[in-house]
Amino acid sequence: MKFMELGFRPDTFYTVESVRSVSSDLLNDLVIQVKSTKYLLHKFPMLSKCLRLKNLVSSQETETSQEQQVIQLVDFPGETEAFELCAKFCYGITITLCAHNVVAVRCAAEYLGMTEEVELGERENLVQRLELFLTTCVFKSWRDSYVTLQTTKVLPLWSEDLGITNRCIEAIANGVTVSPGEDFSTQLETGLLRNRSRIRRDEILCNGGGGSKAESLRWWGEDLAELGLDLYRRTMVAIKSSHRKISPRLIGNALRIYASKWLPSIQESSADSNLVLESVISLLPEEKSSVPCSFLLQLLKMANVMNVSHSSKMELAIKAGNQLDKATVSELLIPLSDKSGMLYDVDVVKMMVKQFLSHISPEIRPTRTRTEHRRSRSEENINLEEIQEVRGSLSTSSSPPPLLSKVAKLVDSYLQEIARDVNLTVSKFVELAETIPDTSRICHDDLYNAIDVYLQVHKKIEKCERKRLCRILDCKKLSVEASKKAAQNELLPLRVIVQILFVEQARATLATTRNNITTNETAVLKRSFTTRREEGGQEEEERDETKPSGGFLQSTPSRFMALCAIPRQPKKLLCKLLSISRSLSQRI
Repeated sequence: MKFMELGFRPDTFYTVESVRSVSSDLLNDLVIQVKSTKYLLHKFPMLSKCLRLKNLVSSQETETSQEQQVIQLVDFPGETEAFELCAKFCYGITITLCAHNVVAVRCAAEYLGMTEEVELGERENLVQRLELFLTTCVFKSWRDSYVTLQTTKVLPLWSEDLGITNRCIEAIANGVTVSPGEDFSTQLETGLLRNRSRIRRDEILCNGGGGSKAESLRWWGEDLAELGLDLYRRTMVAIKSSHRKISPRLIGNALRIYASKWLPSIQESSADSNLVLESVISLLPEEKSSVPCSFLLQLLKMANVMNVSHSSKMELAIKAGNQLDKATVSELLIPLSDKSGMLYDVDVVKMMVKQFLSHISPEIRPTRTRTEHRRSRSEENINLEEIQEVRGSLSTSSSPPPLLSKVAKLVDSYLQEIARDVNLTVSKFVELAETIPDTSRICHDDLYNAIDVYLQVHKKIEKCERKRLCRILDCKKLSVEASKKAAQNELLPLRVIVQILFVEQARATLATTRNNITTNETAVLKRSFTTRREEGGQEEEERDETKPSGGFLQSTPSRFMALCAIPRQPKKLLCKLLSISRSLSQRI
C-alpha cells in the first residue's frame, strides 16, 4: 500500500485533561472545539492555511469581548483525528497519509478551506497535495482504490461532492485484469485477478510497495463482496460497462459470492435482503451460461417469499428456463406463499418449461389432450383400428432430442413430488404435464407413477376429474412392469384399464407376428436355395423369375400368410375384456 509523508518537524502535540495542546514558547491564542475535544492552538500557523478559521476569527474580533472565545466546529466532517492531521500540517509536523485516512483528511481540508487561495508563497496547500496523492498513487492501484472506496461510506455526501467515490469506482473497474500466467480455461474457473502493483510509483512522493504475489493475485469478487449495497451495485455496473471485456461468467461468479454473503437464508429475510436481491437480479448478465441454473432457482425461491417485484421474478424464471435441463427436482420445489394453500409454485415451473421449449426448438408444440385428437369412446366400441394404431405406435418409435427427453423426465419426477400436496388441483397437475411435447416422452412410466401418487393422496376427487387426469397418460408408452401395476390399480378409471389390456394384447400379437414372419422367410429362402442348386443350368432364368420385390421373394406368400394369421375380429379378446369390465364396474 502506498503512503505519502508531509512535513519534517517532530510531533509536539500532547494531552492535558482531555485538552490537546502543542508545545511552544508562545502562548495559545486560538481555542477550537471539535466534537468532544478542545484544542489550544496558535493563530499564526492555523489561519495562514485555513480560510474558514480565518473568517471565523475575523468575525469574533469585531465583537467586544474580553474573554477568549472558543470556535465551535459543530458540523466538522469526520472525527478529531482528521482535524489533528490538518493542524499538524499547518505546524509543519510530519504526517503520514494513506488509503485508510486520505478521504477523511481530504474532507476535513475542504471544510477548513485549506486551498491555494489562502496559502501564501509558492508551496501548495493541503488540498492540492492530497489531490496529487490521490491521482498519482491511490487511483493507480487497485487495492488502494478499493480501500479508499470502503472509507467513503463514513462520509458519503462529502465523498460524492468531492468526486472521490466516482473516481474510486472508475479506478477499480479499469484495474480489473487477468493474471497473464494463466490460460483462458483457468481464468474461467478461478475468476479475474486484480493487479495491485501494475504501475511503478514516484518513490519520492509515494513510498511503500505492493503486497506479496499471493495477495496481489487474489480474486476481486471476494473483495467487492465486502462493500455495501449501493457501492457494490455501482462498481459492478462500472465493471460491466468498462472497456475491458470481462467474461459474463466471472461477473456471475462475483454475484454468487455477494449473494451468499448478504442473503444467508430465506428465514432471515428482511427489507434489506429485498433490496440486495433486487440488485443482484438486476446485475445478472444476459448470457445463458453466465450464472448456473441452481443459483437462479435459489434466487427464485427467495424472491417467491420476499416482497420482490413481479418483473424480477419473471426475469429469473426466464433465465432459469433457458437452462432448465441442468436443474434438479429439489431445486424446482419453489415454495409458494399465497392464499391458495399449495406448497409449491407450479405456475412458475410451467413458465420455465415453456421458455425452455421456445428457446430450444420454437416449432415444438405442447402435448395435445386426448379430447383434441381422439374422440371419446366407451370400452365396448374399441375395435381393430385401435389395435392397429397400437401396433403402429409400438413398432415405429423415434427418439426425441436428448435435452427434451431430459426435461420431460425432470417434469415427470417433479410431478411425483408435488402430487403429494393435498391442495394441488387437477388443473395445475394436468396443465404442467401437457406442456411437454408428445414426442419428448419416450416412456410414460414416470408420468403414471405421478398420477398414481396423486390419486392415492386425492381419493375424494370427482369422477370427471379422475378421467381428466388420466387422459394425459398414453397407455402405449407404458412398460410391461408399469402396465401390470396399472391393470391392477383400482384407482384408475375403467377405460384406462381396458386400454392397457388392449395394448398388452397388441404387444403379444405383434411379437408373435414378427416371429412367424421370420420363421416363414427362413424356410422359403432355404427351399429357394435348394431348387436353384438342382436346376443348375436354369439358374439365371429362375433368378429372373423369382427376383425379390420390396425386400421379399414374389414367389413366396410368407408375409401374406403371416398377415392373414392376425385375427381380424378378436372376439375372444373382446369377450374377455367385457367380462373384466363388468367385474370392475361391480367392484367400483
